[in-house]
Amino acid sequence: MDFSLRKAIGGALLVGGTAIGAGMLALPVVTGMGGFLPATVIFIICWIFSACTGLLLLEVCLWMPNDANIISMAHHLLGPIGKIAAWILYIFLFYCLTIAYVDGGGGFVVALFGGKIPYTAGLIIFSAVFGFCVYLGTAVVDRINFLLMIGLGLAFLVFVVLGFGEVKIENLSRAHWIPSFLALPVMFTSFSYQGIVPSLTTYLDRHPKTVRFAILVGTSLPFAGYILWEYLILGIVPVAGSSGLLQAQAMGQTAVEPLKKIFPNSPIYLTGQFFSAFALTTSFLGVTLGLLDFLSDGLRLAKVGFKKVLLCAIIYIPPIIIVSVNPGIFLKALGYAGGIGCALLLGLIPVLMVWVGRYRKDYSKLNQQLPGGKPVLIALSLFVVFELAIELTQEFIL
Repeated sequence: MDFSLRKAIGGALLVGGTAIGAGMLALPVVTGMGGFLPATVIFIICWIFSACTGLLLLEVCLWMPNDANIISMAHHLLGPIGKIAAWILYIFLFYCLTIAYVDGGGGFVVALFGGKIPYTAGLIIFSAVFGFCVYLGTAVVDRINFLLMIGLGLAFLVFVVLGFGEVKIENLSRAHWIPSFLALPVMFTSFSYQGIVPSLTTYLDRHPKTVRFAILVGTSLPFAGYILWEYLILGIVPVAGSSGLLQAQAMGQTAVEPLKKIFPNSPIYLTGQFFSAFALTTSFLGVTLGLLDFLSDGLRLAKVGFKKVLLCAIIYIPPIIIVSVNPGIFLKALGYAGGIGCALLLGLIPVLMVWVGRYRKDYSKLNQQLPGGKPVLIALSLFVVFELAIELTQEFIL
């Protein structure tokens, strides 16, 4: 295989792997009321949006020096206010994700001990064990993450094989469109990868066609995986009842929890639980490792000795406290992450940066990656506004 093709495929897998994470566990819960068909249509919309914003970020990357990050891009194109906004949104997004994963991981630890330990103890154990891996550095996280990703893939494959025979087609016939759009904030989170586009551009030698291939193919992978996951869970788990998706949503649980009541003695639940644990842990490691690097740079604290311990304390202690006070915050935290953090940082800011670059700084002829001009940029902006309206409606009205 040609070396450049291998790198392009590697880049596509990096995009797909970044997007696919613990947010996947929430998707059937938040889309269950709407049904399979509406969810599929909205997945297509989110897929297109994520690909478009990724291409916009690629365009900005090609205007900037090598290794520029989103913060420096926002500073250059949107000024000091843009830099501050990007900084705040980055912190907000990553802490929301950390809170969600601490909640889900702590719940898994409690289940592992048969419910015989306090919930807060589960949070501390999960954060301490895998937070220590992050403290040890990127090389350790890379090795552990590799093993966990193998487990994740195998667990998902086994779940698909076991689950297909349990799908009830009548469960997939429901179609309620308005409740489906309420799932947009979590869907935004589940298609988020744009933060790695600067690194991806550097990795692929700033070759526009290769990076574009990686973005378009890479975003297709989570889309296909989510459709299959939705088909299985929505086809197996009823919406109503004590073992239904609505009950799981009310309790802030993942899509795997209802399987325990439906298949108490079946390998389907056990496989789903393993998949859940692998997805939560890989996401937790990636997000908190990124947050460690970001805070180290932003706070000018070297990742050595006591300073590194302090950085880890800043990362892990606040989420543990927040989750202890608000157990079952998994879905709400993911909603905040996607509804506000991802929508603004990874959705609106790329649009604004490209608008300024093309129409204020006259970069319009330099490596344009997304056709359509101003109408497309306006349409993407309006979609972000629509998604924000949904998040605010759920928070303050529903």
